Amino acid sequence: MPATGHSAVLGTAGSGKTTLALYRAAYLSEASMPHAGRTLLLTFNKALVTYLKYLKPAELRNVQIETYHTFARGYLNARGKMRFNCICSDPDERKRYISQAVKEVESRYKPSKFFKRPIEFFMDEIQWIFSHGITSSDEYVKVDRVGRIGTNLSRKLRPVMYEILEKYVELRNQNGNMYDWDDLALHVRREFENDSSTRMYKHIIIDEGQDFSPEMIRSLAAAIPEDGSLSFFGDVAQQIYGQRMSWRSSGLNIPQQWLFKENYRNTKQIAQLGLAISRMPFFNDIKDLVEPTSPRADGALPTLAKCRNETQQVELTLKVARNVSTTQSVAILVKNREQEKVFSSQLDAGATRLHRNLKVWNDGPGIYHGTYHSAKGLEFDMVILPFLDSENLPDKDHIAAQGEADALTHDGRLLYVAVTRAKTSLILLYSNQLTSLLPVDGNLYQEVRP
Repeated sequence: MPATGHSAVLGTAGSGKTTLALYRAAYLSEASMPHAGRTLLLTFNKALVTYLKYLKPAELRNVQIETYHTFARGYLNARGKMRFNCICSDPDERKRYISQAVKEVESRYKPSKFFKRPIEFFMDEIQWIFSHGITSSDEYVKVDRVGRIGTNLSRKLRPVMYEILEKYVELRNQNGNMYDWDDLALHVRREFENDSSTRMYKHIIIDEGQDFSPEMIRSLAAAIPEDGSLSFFGDVAQQIYGQRMSWRSSGLNIPQQWLFKENYRNTKQIAQLGLAISRMPFFNDIKDLVEPTSPRADGALPTLAKCRNETQQVELTLKVARNVSTTQSVAILVKNREQEKVFSSQLDAGATRLHRNLKVWNDGPGIYHGTYHSAKGLEFDMVILPFLDSENLPDKDHIAAQGEADALTHDGRLLYVAVTRAKTSLILLYSNQLTSLLPVDGNLYQEVRP
């Protein structure tokens, strides 16, 4: 790959993207090379940053690893644009501002069903607008709402929606919140466009790039000098944040793509299940989806266990995890924090919770537990996925807010991520009716009734 300009590596789960991103950082920062320069390796969540820092050799002193939002806050602070507590970081607070904005704008219009949509619709629409760097009502009216599956919004209503966004920003600013996590990238890009000073980093590498919004990527393209480089590593099948936004809309100039098709993580049987999920209807029409070459490593079929009830699911999960964790790494992964608490309350202090404030990575045998989101980019010998019932997945609140098609796409990708974290063993648990997000092909599982 060239040491200047923009490059993209697209790969399947387990293809070594994160490992190669580290090698890329080593190459670009190597002092003896003519292209050498300070290098920034960015990813989306803090747990993966901790893991990457654990993997990084001590020799890579000229490589900085952090999340995008840490980088963005640091840059704006250096430019005098980051006051204390100026980011609206509390989701409930953001929800209150947007709810108030909807009510105030609604009062200016005749009664309409539009204003009665779930508040989550307005929250996600504002996120989508910010993530694409849209800065005017006219621009919003003209743009195609790519990725907003199942959420129709006529062009004549878009000026009203943009009014709600502007009112939200006004209310937020009145309370001292200059930014939220979604429009931070817009302000970073604008600041770089007006910044003629020497860039701090010559090279920037993005790991798990499919979760970066187009505006985040545009801001990073503006953050490198003319003789620098921007390297994108991603897997669109694992895109679980935001509204399925393509890196292509970020305007990168990429003359060539590199495709990683070999799956080095999963056994053949686990990879076949992951591939079967990626071939289901809710993955249709996804650009840049890389189909993996079947792994050579053989193993057992994923275990699909139908339990009597949720209580038995919890008991079986804990029993297996405790038995196996003496010699292997075992991850218990669930949909949300509420479900995670079911297990964290019964695990001892030796278990590792995967969360945004994880400071130290403890490698080797043991129990790890967290949400599907928190496991992004990580891998474990065994993965246990309880609560795979149809009433749990796809998420009913997501269906109510965004429609069934969007919920299937979002949660289908989450499940794909969770399944492909397992290196050698995978256990799937449910009680009543199995989620429609899993393939019905019985040849993919060994089915048991505990």
